[in-house]
Amino acid sequence: MKWLWVVAFVAPACTVPYNGTGDRDNGDRARCVPQHSPLGTEVLLRCPGGPAEWRRGGTILRTSPAPGLALPNASLAHQGHYSCHHPGTGETWATICLRLGYPPPAPTIECWATSYPQAVNCSWALSPDPLLDTDFVATYRHGSDTGECERTGPRSCSFGDLQVFSLSPYVVNVTVVNPLGAASAILPFLLENIIKPDPPEDLRVSPIPGEPTKLLLEWSPPASWPFPEYFPLKYHLRYAQDKDSVPTTIGPFELTSHILTDVEPGTLHHIQVAAKEVADFGEPSAWSPPASGTPWEGP
Repeated sequence: MKWLWVVAFVAPACTVPYNGTGDRDNGDRARCVPQHSPLGTEVLLRCPGGPAEWRRGGTILRTSPAPGLALPNASLAHQGHYSCHHPGTGETWATICLRLGYPPPAPTIECWATSYPQAVNCSWALSPDPLLDTDFVATYRHGSDTGECERTGPRSCSFGDLQVFSLSPYVVNVTVVNPLGAASAILPFLLENIIKPDPPEDLRVSPIPGEPTKLLLEWSPPASWPFPEYFPLKYHLRYAQDKDSVPTTIGPFELTSHILTDVEPGTLHHIQVAAKEVADFGEPSAWSPPASGTPWEGP
């Protein structure tokens, strides 16, 4: 098994922005040493001298013996800018920017494709949120081929150059890294199983002259599905009258038009359409925006 690994080293920032959970710091941030620690644990802020006077944001806290200041059961309220000083002269020995959070959990990955063979889109979520600056590395493998999943957002990526109906699954790997640790997860899938078209477009509802109980429905395949002649779609329709609380769903239909029969004369109907790959692979699209119409009411 061959993976493409990308490792990013980021120099830690020397300041901690105020986020409403700690004090507004007034000390010299230029020499601040970042310290990242887990929430809910006892945090030890170390001072290079012996017993030291500790300050936070310019406010004296207390004098603590070596090796430093202990913060039991640290919460977000403990975040901020700390400094230790010579108890007699006030000489600054060290300054610390404390950030609290969690090691990253394994991400929950979701991948889908709005058509084939265009591109696969993936996104991931973290629960609980680590609350710390977190970096992500996303790669994919298909057989012996590997590549980087190109980032499209803070927690999303995409890749192309796909093989349709391949017997080898694609495998997406997302690694999450923050100052407290790292975690990874993989998602294997066959391309056809993650197909989810976009909703059909340009839905039109028209009366049929001389037909007071019928409506003509017409629509177009989604523009993101570029080859409907080679990869057909099937469609479901959902319609309701103003007075209906539960819509009626019919289909599937392989054409992009349908005559709705036995509708109540003179009544406004609201229609939506959804698409799915004709061989029933993957998931159906979301419903299209509704379109409305009333049957023919005579001259």
